[in-house]
Amino acid sequence: MISRRNVLRGALAVSTVSVLPAFAGGHGRIGTFKGASNHVTTGRAELVKSGSGGTVELLGDFTFDGAPDPKVALGKNGYDPKTLMGLLKSNKGASSYKLPKGINPDDYNEVWIWCEKFNVPLGVAKL
Repeated sequence: MISRRNVLRGALAVSTVSVLPAFAGGHGRIGTFKGASNHVTTGRAELVKSGSGGTVELLGDFTFDGAPDPKVALGKNGYDPKTLMGLLKSNKGASSYKLPKGINPDDYNEVWIWCEKFNVPLGVAKL
């Protein structure tokens, strides 16, 4: 028998689930890549805050079609060169990048794959 109490419990469970995707497992903010400059970049990135810094985690579903000099960086409504974390370690799968000293992950809302050689975006994940 369906009671009013059970209906309310179900509604509460549904509304609680809807806020979880932004913070997967309570670790960080997650975004999905979209390619840029005619490049195919897919998968997810997670920006994780820890202590006074943090990391960018490219998750296992990450793929990139390749380009010269691809680097990982952050942005806030646009790429920020002071956040460069080095060369992309792999065009496929999970990898981790430590934020430069003095960079607060709370100040950023995007993860970028950036071609420093040609100064063009290769992909961006909005968090």
